[in-house]
Amino acid sequence: MLPALCSLFTALSCVSGVTVVTQKPPVLTATKGEKTIMHCNLGSVTNSAARWYKQVPGEAPQYVLRNYHSWSSPYYGSGFSSPKFTSTHSSQSDYTLIISDVEVGDSAVYYCKTWDSSARVSSQRVLTQTPSVLTDQGRTVSLDCNIAKYEGNGVHWYKQIPQAAPQFVLRFRYSAGSPSNYGDNFPSSRFTSKASSNIDYQLIINNVELISHLEQKRTKLIVTDSAVPAPVLTIFPPSSEELKSNKATLVCLANDVSTGFADVRWLVDGKAVSSGVTTGSAEQQPNKKFRLSSYLTIESSEWDKDKAITCEVSAASKATTKEIKKSECSD
Repeated sequence: MLPALCSLFTALSCVSGVTVVTQKPPVLTATKGEKTIMHCNLGSVTNSAARWYKQVPGEAPQYVLRNYHSWSSPYYGSGFSSPKFTSTHSSQSDYTLIISDVEVGDSAVYYCKTWDSSARVSSQRVLTQTPSVLTDQGRTVSLDCNIAKYEGNGVHWYKQIPQAAPQFVLRFRYSAGSPSNYGDNFPSSRFTSKASSNIDYQLIINNVELISHLEQKRTKLIVTDSAVPAPVLTIFPPSSEELKSNKATLVCLANDVSTGFADVRWLVDGKAVSSGVTTGSAEQQPNKKFRLSSYLTIESSEWDKDKAITCEVSAASKATTKEIKKSECSD
């Protein structure tokens, strides 16, 4: 049977009886040709394999390999093989993913997963959960979860940001009366849980925030290569219609970026700015390189002063800049 899991549009899920997998490091930077090692701990699971996945921005995860402590070698997914990809173990729950002779194309997010047989239930059940919550920043919200049948495993709450791995928030057992475990970066001052019965649970979030900067349980591998070409940048000036509203939005389009991970900076007259900046996720082009867009919104009066506005994009150790001024733009 499958583990009991309910997912919802609030991007917070309650799960009954699962393990918590941890992974490190969160970010790994390497130069082309080097060897990289990522670590994964399967928690309480000792009787199931560690499965590694690779996800390039904008694409579905790819199965890399799985390894088990009693096997002589890993089993591989399509397109992945030894000796470039391999895995070792130091205990029944501690595994590594090793990538040799890395190249820019190996830049991606790598996830470690497993199957927790203890989470199996005796019969199928339907979990129900609050579908969505609309609130204001700073308020307190409560999300409900009904697990249909009480089996003593407790409820695990998870948070998932789109295109990212789920984050363990907390675990609550009905018999305990209060959360017994918290995930990293989820303090009890803001996150708690309670139960109105042995099948009805609530996750309570105090002082809700608009944006979360919490780290995911994953490893982001960034491979640098001095031989790759720099991204190609184009800056588009604000539209005449927008300027009538006293706002000016400039668009920086980066094409042929070597990896899906790039740093974007905006500068006004040589000074870096962060206010009014929005950068989208990278999308893969047909040539397997990436494109992304970044936006800078300023007051139209700043644009009228003919200041030099620069977009800088860095990827795989290569940076390129593009500058624009109002006086250089045709009406």
